[in-house]
Amino acid sequence: MPRLRQSVPGYCKHRASGQAVVRLSGEDFYLGPHGTKASRMAYDRAVFEWLARGRQPTQPAEGEAVFTVVELLALFVDHAELYYRKNGKPTNEVRMIKRAVKIVRELYGFTPAAEFGPAKLEAVQQAMIRVGWSRKNINKQIGRVVRAFAWGVAKELIPKNAAVALRELPGLKAGRTEARETAPVMPVSEATVDLTLHHLPPIVADLVRLQRLAGCRPAEVCIIRPCDVDTTKPVWEYRPESHKTQHHGRERVIFIGPRGQAILRPYLLRDKAAYCFSPADGERKRRETRHEQRTTPLSCGNRPGTNRSKKPKRAAGERYTTWSYNRAIARACEMAFGMPDELRKAGKGETAEHKAERLKLASQWRETNCWSPNQLRHSAATEIRKRFGLEAAQATMGHAKADVTEIYAERDRAKAAEVMALVG
Repeated sequence: MPRLRQSVPGYCKHRASGQAVVRLSGEDFYLGPHGTKASRMAYDRAVFEWLARGRQPTQPAEGEAVFTVVELLALFVDHAELYYRKNGKPTNEVRMIKRAVKIVRELYGFTPAAEFGPAKLEAVQQAMIRVGWSRKNINKQIGRVVRAFAWGVAKELIPKNAAVALRELPGLKAGRTEARETAPVMPVSEATVDLTLHHLPPIVADLVRLQRLAGCRPAEVCIIRPCDVDTTKPVWEYRPESHKTQHHGRERVIFIGPRGQAILRPYLLRDKAAYCFSPADGERKRRETRHEQRTTPLSCGNRPGTNRSKKPKRAAGERYTTWSYNRAIARACEMAFGMPDELRKAGKGETAEHKAERLKLASQWRETNCWSPNQLRHSAATEIRKRFGLEAAQATMGHAKADVTEIYAERDRAKAAEVMALVG
């Protein structure tokens, strides 16, 4: 069986004309007299442009086969998986792009990409509304679809005006569309957090306490390592190994004061490159605690370690992810605020319809009674802005622009009420 080749097509000679030639995607490109410097430069230029297009042919001539929407989107997804990466892994942007292009592919997969205009994009927009996506999410997803076609223009796969026309479709406006609205992320009260802390594992509780004091992002607090924390100054400086705006070339420094230092200090007594907050450590401590509380003699029942699976389907990781961190808080909220058992667990003989209804009601209950780690960041930003002003909140949150901090930090309405009590 012959080996599959991924090499670059070679610089060849067309004997009949004496010209240099290279065949790219089944198309011959004549480069000028063979062996000349100009022809070699033309060869390099043609090959580099071909590689930049993802080894795809140039825009087809009139009457030839054309690029379809599904072909263009497939190439863009391949590009996204290589481009949107952090620490060697695809970011969440790749997943969102795949969700957006799935709807486009189902509706207009075999439509020529050059014929995909604003009217068809509006049909995709309406399909997203029917799926149940929120207005803000739909606007972002439509932007990703437009970005895919703009990429195709940049790679000379489709005509130049294809992406320009798509940008003419306006985004959905609040109150002028059937798309549902989502409530803004609000700060979480101290009392609510304190009630939840009693139902959290000790390590997760310390994660919550530290994030509440530092005001950092959930992803940043989950990846703290001793080697990333400078403890030589009165206020510690934590530089995450990875952060949200890293691809913009910005440095992120999180300052940890005395109260945060007291929480973090015991976790720094480990290997410098190990993560401070480890689910594996939490699971080991949980098992040790259960063993200490054991009343059954060791000669009876299971001995420690004897009933464990050699290849478990799930195992505790070396660090918390934003998903596992958020899920741990949600479970604690379910216990702290009394989620009904009929919503938490399936009953005997539960049908698919009953399960769907139960999950829907459980989701509605969580929206009302549960809070997320992102709300801790909002709480910290609001408190800092209230006490020290917008500029201090901007510096602490690590925002490049103050208008971003405006989203996170709620205005101090008490001051406005105090003013109006005097002048109104």
